[in-house]
Amino acid sequence: MFVCLLACALSVGAEQTSELQQKAEADLAKGSVASARYNFIRAYEDYIRKGQLEQGVQCGVKATALYYKENDYKEAFELLRSIDQNINATKKGDTGAVLHYLTTKERLQMYMKLRKTESAKEQLKTMERQVTTAGDESLRNDFLYTKAVYYYTLGKTADGNAAFKEMAVRLTAEKEYDKVDEVYQKLIANSRKSGNSNMVAQTYGSYMAWKDSVAELKRIDETNALKQQIAAGEEAIAERDSSLSARKAVIVGLSLLAVVLAAALAFVAVVLFRFIFLTRKQEKTIRLANENIALKAKFIGNISAQLQPTLEKLDSRQPEVGALLDFSNHIQTLSTLENAVDSPLEMEDTQMLPYCEDLANQVRDRLKSGVSLKVDAPKISAPIHKPYVSHILLHLLENAAEFTPEEGNIWLDFKKRGPHTFQFLVSNTGIAVPEEQRENVFKPFLEIRDLSKGDGLGLPICRQMALNMKGDLTIDPTFTKGTRFVLELRA
Repeated sequence: MFVCLLACALSVGAEQTSELQQKAEADLAKGSVASARYNFIRAYEDYIRKGQLEQGVQCGVKATALYYKENDYKEAFELLRSIDQNINATKKGDTGAVLHYLTTKERLQMYMKLRKTESAKEQLKTMERQVTTAGDESLRNDFLYTKAVYYYTLGKTADGNAAFKEMAVRLTAEKEYDKVDEVYQKLIANSRKSGNSNMVAQTYGSYMAWKDSVAELKRIDETNALKQQIAAGEEAIAERDSSLSARKAVIVGLSLLAVVLAAALAFVAVVLFRFIFLTRKQEKTIRLANENIALKAKFIGNISAQLQPTLEKLDSRQPEVGALLDFSNHIQTLSTLENAVDSPLEMEDTQMLPYCEDLANQVRDRLKSGVSLKVDAPKISAPIHKPYVSHILLHLLENAAEFTPEEGNIWLDFKKRGPHTFQFLVSNTGIAVPEEQRENVFKPFLEIRDLSKGDGLGLPICRQMALNMKGDLTIDPTFTKGTRFVLELRA
């Protein structure tokens, strides 16, 4: 486990393993110690020549371990001196401390094997200083484990328990339960292998005590996770319920409109009220509520389509009738857009500067006295779905013309934000949209309106078109001179 931790500390994953190192690892797996050691040394020298110090140090350390495995201590110490010299010549600071830690640890292992207690103790102190310099938590855990093994080997059970407990507490606090369990198992196995019965008993007793305590910690974690899942589920239910209520309000409004327009549509009103009655029963489950929402959206579009022939027979010159016709058309448009959200759109490569200037010219005759309309677009092309983009920008420009006071300013800008992202910005001076209303202006049917003054569906339709193009339409909260709409699209 701690080999993996040290590899993370060294961050050598970005380099590719050389063929020499791969051959050395294969030889080691087959038990060919001499061949593996030879190839690890060659890999170490090759990495150093290439400037890949971290991987070189790891290969050199593995070769060192294979030296003293066969009691070749002189060669092992000489190789470690060579490695330290290369580290000193190249790396300083925390990275150098991590690399020196690896060589110092190997010296500690050799001195312990040679039973040179004082020399081993000095290496342990050096390792602690290197860990402090490196400031790496995974290295700290490895050091505590090594320190515990050192004390257990010398028969200093109390000191070994203290070091091991500190490491276990640190990993347990980070909820790395599996890692703690793995280290306990490894220490017990090493104790049995060395024939140290006292160390086995001490470690096993600590292990069982830790298992009991961590079982309660896991139970608490699982309980908290379950509570979070319940809270998330309740929040989702509340959101669905809110959406369902909004749909119901739309259906009631359309039903009343049908009754007012023609007595012949009374049957439709009966069906609507029956549908609402059934819907209230179906609110008991989220799955049925979602199905009803989809049915209601389709129903709204159908009602609007059915009302259209009747409305067209009325005198469209009357403002109220014209407003009803526009409302019916807007409902059908919004419903069609919602149903076509995943439909592919035809993209056309368009020169931005003339395109933006043409849109601006279409609204200049609507500007108030002294209002300036400026276009800022580079001479580049971008792929867009012209029908949707033109509809959105013209709607935003017409709104800007209506709400910009005399002597004010309007801007239409095109900005490339990345290799595949660009924005159209429509800005105007005047009264800004209040912060609490910036999202609501894009939501349909939030309030009862006088249709002769507008039905409030223009911006929701534009927002849905933007979504169908895999983009979005928002209000820039950082623009303080008035209002700025941002249409963001991706190529």
